[in-house]
Amino acid sequence: MARHEKQRRGRSEDEAVRITSAARSHSDDISSRQRRYVISMTVRTFCFILAVVFREQHLVMWIFIIASFLLPYVAVVMANGGASPDPDSSEYVAPDPSRPALGPGSHE
Repeated sequence: MARHEKQRRGRSEDEAVRITSAARSHSDDISSRQRRYVISMTVRTFCFILAVVFREQHLVMWIFIIASFLLPYVAVVMANGGASPDPDSSEYVAPDPSRPALGPGSHE
């Protein structure tokens, strides 16, 4: 391979491409968000049922009612929080200071 092609591609042949820091696939992210939302709503339902069961114990009843009102907000915030990082990836890859940054006019 010509040296010009190596420079144009931006890396040498012996450099490895890291995929461990890649984001989850869109479908995995969606299914994870749906699972968290369903779990939160299930806990909310149990809180509401327990509030009815403990209606004679006012303090416990109000704790369960307040929890059943707060859980939908928490569930929606968690579901819409954006793409979550891959939990298997704990590696941070810092930018290489020896390589020049791409400017607005460069096309590599």
